[in-house]
Amino acid sequence: MRAFAAAIVAALFLLLPIAAQAQTAADILSGNRELVEKSSRQTIGPVIAALAASGDPQAAVILSAWADKGLGIRKSDGAFFLITATATGYALKTPDGAGAGQAARADITELRPNAGVRGLIAAALVQFRLSDPNRSTRLAALTAIARDASPDHLAPLRASISGEADPAIRAQKQRIERLLTLRFDPDSAARVAAIESFAGDLGLDLRGALNPLLATTRIATTGPAPAGANLARDLRPGTDLSEDEAYALLVSVGLAPARLSRADLKAALIANIQDGAVAGTPVAALNTPEARDRAYTALETAGRVPPAATDAEVKAAIAAHRFHAVYAEPDAAVTTAAKAVLDGIETRLAAMQAADLALDALSLASIYFLAAIGLAITFGVMRVINMAHGEFIMLGAYTGYVVQLFITNYTLSILVALPLAFAVTFAAGVAMERLVIRHLSKRPLETLLATFGISIALQQLAKNIFGTQARPLTAPSWLDGALVFNDIVGISYIRIAIFVLALAFLCVFLWLMKRTRLGLEVRAVTQNPGMAASMGINPDRINMLTFGLGSGIAGIAGVAIGLFAKVTSELGSDYIVQSFMTVVVGGVGNIWGALAGAAMIGTLQKGIEWLNPSNTLAAQTWMILFIILFIQFRPRGIIALRGRAAGD
Repeated sequence: MRAFAAAIVAALFLLLPIAAQAQTAADILSGNRELVEKSSRQTIGPVIAALAASGDPQAAVILSAWADKGLGIRKSDGAFFLITATATGYALKTPDGAGAGQAARADITELRPNAGVRGLIAAALVQFRLSDPNRSTRLAALTAIARDASPDHLAPLRASISGEADPAIRAQKQRIERLLTLRFDPDSAARVAAIESFAGDLGLDLRGALNPLLATTRIATTGPAPAGANLARDLRPGTDLSEDEAYALLVSVGLAPARLSRADLKAALIANIQDGAVAGTPVAALNTPEARDRAYTALETAGRVPPAATDAEVKAAIAAHRFHAVYAEPDAAVTTAAKAVLDGIETRLAAMQAADLALDALSLASIYFLAAIGLAITFGVMRVINMAHGEFIMLGAYTGYVVQLFITNYTLSILVALPLAFAVTFAAGVAMERLVIRHLSKRPLETLLATFGISIALQQLAKNIFGTQARPLTAPSWLDGALVFNDIVGISYIRIAIFVLALAFLCVFLWLMKRTRLGLEVRAVTQNPGMAASMGINPDRINMLTFGLGSGIAGIAGVAIGLFAKVTSELGSDYIVQSFMTVVVGGVGNIWGALAGAAMIGTLQKGIEWLNPSNTLAAQTWMILFIILFIQFRPRGIIALRGRAAGD
């Protein structure tokens, strides 16, 4: 008791200078020179706290210098100085910031605080940085706290909130304060209130703060869980944990001996053979695992082998003990609140993940629709299996690349590239129809082989002109980034632009087909070419224009796809299979069918990829198998076309 009283008196004596001196940083240093000079984490805390609470603007400068080994004591008189190393010694400043000349290195004792003292100083500096006039300094302090929070940060953070004038920083401070409260506040009710205030929040920082509160450790007991333990759940060996894990837990806490391996058992029995028997059991009788276990137990009882558990003893030990998962957080109210909030978060996360998956599917469907719309027109009207359709997509992408070589303004270049790609691929489509397709009318196999050959030729031509290296097609700066709704749901602006472009083409196509003479003639030829010819419509002309129109739309799709995909000679081959699947599944020759097919295939592909994210090739395979099954039951597609496509 006398020693304890003496320690209290000594501590009070050490603190007297802090209370007695004026509230300036220089006076606090001078009054506690011995503590500062021989500082340690156990003794220096009151001095650092007094500096932080002094209200002296120089306190932050002194603390920063101290942490960075920029504080020294002159040996001759014990005066403190802010020191800066020079070639000949130190440049000196008084704690008030006034210049004090030069000093030799031998005249100054440089203070070198250890890691513990630097940690106390860093915590004290938080309040200065959180209230610094410079906005970036305050943000940097908040970032540092969020990255590596400690209980020491809570009080200065709370103190800085009321004086914060910036609404954004104030909101950030309030959020971080609640995160620190739920982790470090000694008041259970305050922690629970902070946790409940985050109900419905999906922030990653919140989940990072709540998950440690629900971390559990496994314990083994001979009865109920220890009194005062915050029990998460009872564990059943064989269900919640394996028997090996259960017994290893018993061994780790000293409730059971180490398990006996088969090799150790055999070696122990061999080493203890005496007169043809082991512990009274003839060697010939040790022909079963049970007999060998009994022999080892007898040796163990006789003290001839170290204690170890046989298989039977392992099972008995597991059955005789109980296993529990116990929260590392001792406060049950805190863990209950944290679990409730996290359960709500998981529910909302599932909904958000479903929404994000739906956005991805919608984005992919718009790409497939844009790629397939031209094929839907040519395949529906002419019944031509155009294997070179993907190469028209590739030609459109390369057209956009060439345009950007001459027009460096990316927005203007895209505006020029879209109609130019249409014109280039429209002309290529018309030329193909006039030179090849027309001469293979009603011969689908020859048409397929011919267009496949043209596809290979166009790919090789692109390689000869542009090389095999991927070429950039750069999107305008206003398409950079993504529209982010929260940490889970987001979609890139490029994909939004492609979705809008697909909608625009849908509207243009519907107008063309429903409101123009060309559309009327195309619909007539699609449904009954013979009757259309008898009414004065030239089916050959319609076929040519239709093929050119479908090819031109593929070129525009190529520009759009090239904004996020690599522009190479194989670009089109990546989309030709999906384009055909879109047309066949949706319904040949029907724009609404193409839209429905694109939506179905995009959703199906994203769904399969979500179920098996590590293997995209498997996703493609499963999708094709599903489509094969689908067309067995609905061979004409989702929306069947009446007329020639229906077999009339």
